[in-house]
Amino acid sequence: MELFETKLILDLPDANIVYHPSFLSHERANQYYQTLGETIPWQQDQITVFGKTHPQPRLTALYADNDKTYSYSGITMKPHGFTPVLHQIKKEVEQLTQNTFTSCLLNFYRDGKDSNGWHSDDEKELGTNPLIASVSLGAERFFHLRNKADKRIKSKILLQHGSLLIMKGATQHYWQHQLPKTSKKIGGRINLTFRVIQ
Repeated sequence: MELFETKLILDLPDANIVYHPSFLSHERANQYYQTLGETIPWQQDQITVFGKTHPQPRLTALYADNDKTYSYSGITMKPHGFTPVLHQIKKEVEQLTQNTFTSCLLNFYRDGKDSNGWHSDDEKELGTNPLIASVSLGAERFFHLRNKADKRIKSKILLQHGSLLIMKGATQHYWQHQLPKTSKKIGGRINLTFRVIQ
């Protein structure tokens, strides 16, 4: 396990967000990115937003150590069983966070045109005050946050290759987040979001 001392605690009201830029070494992050990109059965679902249905602007996959589905934005995903690689990453995330996860939602942003709009991870399956641990692999992308009560209160952080972002406590009650599109010519990014689905 390759953990480093460096971490950043985001100073935001009613939020508990910690960023570990060097959770994985560059070499291991490269290996995981290639392996997951080639072996995960990525899917592109239809998503309904504001009454309009269109292809989701990214590819996804759900893995779990149980058979519990996960639903959001009109999509219900059925899990695959954890692969050895995902189980290894999960174990390392659990060791750092001191939390046990049941599931991992993977997102593959193929280029800068792929994105994820404003939302909170507050689905009922996640319970109250969920802990979300997000591992980033591949191209760096900006992660945006905004306060639900006052959308003028915003923040953003550059998620680096091999980093880990942890959101916990009441964060999902008071904040939304997104991964916006970018016009920059960039490569793909794989995001692993570990969570507990109840």
